[in-house]
Amino acid sequence: MYPERVVSGMRPTGTMHLGHYHGALKNWIKMQSELPCLFFVADWHALTTHYDDPSIIEKSTWDMVIDWLAAGIDPSQATIFIQSKVPEHAELHLLLSMATPLGWLERVPTYKDQIENLSNRDLATYGFLGYPLLQAADVLIYRASQVPVGEDQIPHIEMMREIARRFNHLYGKEPGFEEKALEAVKKLGGKRAKLYQELRTAYQQDGKEEALEQARAMLDDAQSLSMIDRERLFGYLEGSRKLILVEPQVRLTEASRLPGLDGRKMSKSYGNAIGLREDKDTVTKKIRTMPTDPSRVRRTDVGDPNKCPVFQLHQVYSDQACKDWVVKGCTTAGIGCLECKQPVIDAVLKEQEPMHERAQRYLDDPSLVRAIVADGCDTARKLAQETMRDVREAMGLSYS
Repeated sequence: MYPERVVSGMRPTGTMHLGHYHGALKNWIKMQSELPCLFFVADWHALTTHYDDPSIIEKSTWDMVIDWLAAGIDPSQATIFIQSKVPEHAELHLLLSMATPLGWLERVPTYKDQIENLSNRDLATYGFLGYPLLQAADVLIYRASQVPVGEDQIPHIEMMREIARRFNHLYGKEPGFEEKALEAVKKLGGKRAKLYQELRTAYQQDGKEEALEQARAMLDDAQSLSMIDRERLFGYLEGSRKLILVEPQVRLTEASRLPGLDGRKMSKSYGNAIGLREDKDTVTKKIRTMPTDPSRVRRTDVGDPNKCPVFQLHQVYSDQACKDWVVKGCTTAGIGCLECKQPVIDAVLKEQEPMHERAQRYLDDPSLVRAIVADGCDTARKLAQETMRDVREAMGLSYS
């Protein structure tokens, strides 16, 4: 019924590092050539944990957009925008909050986890409790079909689906809906109309998911239908409601395999990160001073690569021949730690080289970044306004 669309966002909490690149941006870059994508700076989300010090948000926003462009996000393929520049996100968040049970928010696993992990911050706020609902609004307002997430975020997408389902059940009522749907069935033509009814019955009575998919595919190909009739028939398939909000699907992305300089997850707060656009000398120094296997005190001591954070970086950046060379050299003391680190340094600098080149034009002329974001905000807002027209009408707030 609605076009395939991918939506994802990131909070602007500082410059990005290579962990972000391997964990999310590489997936985004791949997706932007496959489907229409909207990528947004989640500046309101940054306030859920940094509401008492918003001073970093604006600078971090522009730095992050430059990082995205440097990494390879292409504004001619993807829409880049800032969340707060599309106020419809907030309106949908407010309206969804009217009918979302409190228990749904309290049971989100990351809610309790973050309260424990960020115990130094006062998170006893509605904004923090309600951030999964704002997340849902961010996605549902674009009727996104897919949301790229890691496994830890799957509960958030499941809740988005429940919220969309509940909204459609409560508000997807159209006067004379069934009569209008039956009229639309006739427009399919005798053969297709019969098949549609058979597939609808197979899904509703027997729960056959394949019947639902077959019927959807048939409707997508039905040229004789207007958009509103197609929408009615999609809703009629699943019950007797008009579909206003789309239930997004999880697009599971590869988890980042890039560790930090100390072997833990790469994180700015751990002080173990390599910035996406960090300068050559700093990157070289950081990797050269990385800790290695503690048993290699002297150059002549043998080591175990599996106990060395540097070897974890080789797993990401080196080919098999290089990894074999490292294993042999380390376990026989045939190479020193600085020799082992050099291929990683070379590979990281090579990866960063095009990023520096792409970023430079935006650093030289910041107005280019502003223009990309302004265009993206316009595009996103038009899509958001279409959804909100339907939402307001369904909730009796159109006043036409």
